[in-house]
Amino acid sequence: MTKRQHTQYSDQALGYPTEADGRIPSFANRDEEAAFWDTHDITEFVGQELQPVELSIGGDLAERLTLRLDQADRRELQRRAKVMGVGPSTLARIWLKERLRQEIEAESPAR
Repeated sequence: MTKRQHTQYSDQALGYPTEADGRIPSFANRDEEAAFWDTHDITEFVGQELQPVELSIGGDLAERLTLRLDQADRRELQRRAKVMGVGPSTLARIWLKERLRQEIEAESPAR
């Protein structure tokens, strides 16, 4: 992962800090977690801390939305998506979902 890819999202946006789970320690940030996984094999944790799950990708994405962008914005979206290793539609969907979640949280009464 390049430095540019690594800094696209804040640690908080990615769910850090994490909680410990059995033999998997808590991590304050991506660097701590990367250092841990650089020295451990994920198969060491299968069946105890890690359980198989069924995953459906894209099954709920039945609705389409057409969005018009000027050329500069389209190029920038494509560039950033490439850096992150995803397609421009996927990146736009990620950003839109993040923003919608922020808006919903802002409207919610403080807990």
